[in-house]
Amino acid sequence: MGVRQKKLAVHDLEIGMFVSDLDRPWHQTPFPIQGFHIRSQDDLQALVSHCRWVMVDVEEGRGSLTTGQSGHSARSSLRGHGRQELKLPPLSIRHPVRHQSENTLQKEVKVSKQLLNDAEQALQSTFSSVRPGQAPDLRPAATVTRKMVASVIRQPNALLWLSRTRQYHDFVYRHALNTAVWAMVCGRQLGLDEDLLNYLGLGCLLSQVGKTTLPLDLVIHERQLSQDDYATYRSYVTRGVDMLSAAGLPKAVMAVVQSHRERHNGSGFPKGIRGDRIPVLAKVAGLAEFFESLITPRGDHVPMTPSRAVALLYETRNIEFQEDLVENFIQGIGIYPTGSLVELSNGQRGIVVSHTPERRLWPRVMVMQDAEHRPLKTAHVVDLARFNESVSPAEALTVRDCLPNGTDGLDPSSYDITGAESRWSLGRLIGR
Repeated sequence: MGVRQKKLAVHDLEIGMFVSDLDRPWHQTPFPIQGFHIRSQDDLQALVSHCRWVMVDVEEGRGSLTTGQSGHSARSSLRGHGRQELKLPPLSIRHPVRHQSENTLQKEVKVSKQLLNDAEQALQSTFSSVRPGQAPDLRPAATVTRKMVASVIRQPNALLWLSRTRQYHDFVYRHALNTAVWAMVCGRQLGLDEDLLNYLGLGCLLSQVGKTTLPLDLVIHERQLSQDDYATYRSYVTRGVDMLSAAGLPKAVMAVVQSHRERHNGSGFPKGIRGDRIPVLAKVAGLAEFFESLITPRGDHVPMTPSRAVALLYETRNIEFQEDLVENFIQGIGIYPTGSLVELSNGQRGIVVSHTPERRLWPRVMVMQDAEHRPLKTAHVVDLARFNESVSPAEALTVRDCLPNGTDGLDPSSYDITGAESRWSLGRLIGR
């Protein structure tokens, strides 16, 4: 059964409906994603405050409004089945810092280009030195963490770009490094100071050390394990804690290692704690690790596109993860995160290189294919926000779709972002 859209006045909306479009641009509202289920009176009040009417999904053939599972609500498969929501007051960050970007993306990529190679080598050195009951040498990991934090503070999109376009030699190292980058970007958005960002980043890097004691097959096929194998897999957290117990790490770092798989509603492991009992840094690390697991290929697992993973995260708010943490994460990484492969409304294809919270539907895109999907000799960066502010709504250039990794011909590593500047003319962009 198909789904069609129906126009409704905001005062006629009800909890459970799926809002698919608004009477104004999404970036002019506080809603962090395009399309969402109404889940509370707060959602209704926000819609009333910002809109006069909206479009909602209706199941064809019934004439009834979509309030349960539908084509769109596959994203909300985590909802239901006894998964109760837990609403808490917003996170309170003591003395939050408003970080300002100091470098352009191009400059920061040049500065930090070697950083992830150094980070992978540091993890190899650190993980090989970790033994239960022995004090490992964590200096390489701590040093590279400080450099990663400094880079994220200067320009958050640079390490995201580098991590999303880099080839890794080991799945566990890739997972740890990418999780750390997502977490640092989220922590920056939350206003964590540099010391807390260092604790968060080091905790994320070390959080996967217990997996080095497990068979690789268990690690790669996490989502397809039997009950017994999954019980063994879950032990990686306590194994990691035991391996690091003699390291003399700060409590904040160990809290990330110990609690990054706990969940807001108590459905996580190893202890099944919930809500306020989960340390804040561990909450951030858990969200980042979950997001990375959604978008990363492993074994036979087909990864989600980043924009679909963002939408799924939004559906987990106050279930798997605290609502304001989810919203800050989305504000920090964007609806189309850096590194996302996209197709534009004119048929051209490329990769997202950065975004701004004020224009989260209009990122900067490095175009790599023309409208016929033929590769370009030279990539060109298009700032959709700046471009669309200079044209009529009918000529606006938008993201039509987010494409899966491995889409033919879209290999960002073959282009140099540090030299790709926007040289598109208005006529060329809109096909004149």
